Amino acid sequence: MWKFTVRRILIMIPQIILLSVLVFIMAKMMPGDALSGMVDPNVDPERLDEIRENLGWNDPWHIQYADWVGGVFQGDLGQSFRFKMPVTEIIGQRIVNTFWLSVATLVFTYLISIPLGITSGRYNDSLLDQAITSYTYIGFATPLFIFALVMLWVFGFMLGWFPTSGSVAPGLEPGTFEYVMSKIYHLILPAFSMALITTVNTVQYLRSEIIDTKQKDFILTARAKGASESRVYNRHILRNSLLPIAAFFGFEITGLIGGTVFVENIFGYPGMGQLFLESITLRDYSVVTSVVLLFGIASILGALLSDIILSLVDPRIRIK
Repeated sequence: MWKFTVRRILIMIPQIILLSVLVFIMAKMMPGDALSGMVDPNVDPERLDEIRENLGWNDPWHIQYADWVGGVFQGDLGQSFRFKMPVTEIIGQRIVNTFWLSVATLVFTYLISIPLGITSGRYNDSLLDQAITSYTYIGFATPLFIFALVMLWVFGFMLGWFPTSGSVAPGLEPGTFEYVMSKIYHLILPAFSMALITTVNTVQYLRSEIIDTKQKDFILTARAKGASESRVYNRHILRNSLLPIAAFFGFEITGLIGGTVFVENIFGYPGMGQLFLESITLRDYSVVTSVVLLFGIASILGALLSDIILSLVDPRIRIK
């Protein structure tokens, strides 16, 4: 097992290097920079060129990349030109919010998908199964940002059950019970909105696994031996159907990355997704490259986690 894990980690290293190069080059290819269109038009263009020269923005891309990588290894992701502070501090302020939003979304996702998938697979072709399947089809067809806007409008503005922006109520002291409860309260609506859409894949996959497992020979044998229906489902069908779901846990993390970009901006939730779009709008490329690189690394680590879990579930896939 450890050989498989080490080999996957070694494969991951060139992936991260290639990702960093592509992210850096694409950021530099974007039109303009942090000084474009955002300064006083009366400023002398020669002065702007002098600033760009002093900042090293006119150097060849490979020199800028080498300087940037050297700073990354020292824990320095550069300076944000628009936020007037180190990129590491900005990301440190936002990444905690995104982390807890992702955790809450994963919890809601599995709390919803596992009971629905089990019910739909066990009672397939029933009215209950048709209702659950209809929900998944609607989820597949509904864009996340449209659904999030509807949820915000209904539960945030019309009913007023949840806050419509922010991650905590203003004026609360960090570390207090009220502060923690406010954090959780602000998390519920964006996390639940994202979970209702992301859960449909797991529901359909679990349903298909249960229906397929019910037809296997060892299930027919267990029934022929007189095993009760509850024992057949709990000890045989569910155990074998849930294992592949666990293996896709890492890919759920990867899927959340794209979702947070939309959800955080719609709900005004100050996380990495909102920071990403703000930085693109402001042409703050030092922040853009750092955020995209972190998103990419998270995706790669999610795939690694899925491979490790899958190798534990099914040892046959391990690389010898």
